[in-house]
Amino acid sequence: MLPEGWIEHRRDDRERVGWIAADGDAWRPFDLLGRPAGAEGLEWLEAEAVLEELGIGYLADRWTLVESGGATRPVRIAELDTDRVVVVADEFGRASALGAAQERFELPFPVASDRLVRTGR
Repeated sequence: MLPEGWIEHRRDDRERVGWIAADGDAWRPFDLLGRPAGAEGLEWLEAEAVLEELGIGYLADRWTLVESGGATRPVRIAELDTDRVVVVADEFGRASALGAAQERFELPFPVASDRLVRTGR
């Protein structure tokens, strides 16, 4: 669930790239997974610049899901909104294979950084 007080930020093309929240007398950017995307205590324009530079491309990267108990699974992000993030298992590229059964995992938003770890392209 979207935390109270977060302000949506969109690029010039109207694509949402994250949120900005008050951080004392300053601002802090949050990415589309609801995680801090930059330093604390930024000016508003600096926070906007961080989100615009980050963009949305990172969502297509490979990720590692850390399951309760510590086991890990390679995954890809399949769905994203302010209530949940759905990832699909990606062992051997299975998430991209047409017709392959997809094992799905639903994570609450914002996603904890120790639960979903970006592993690369």
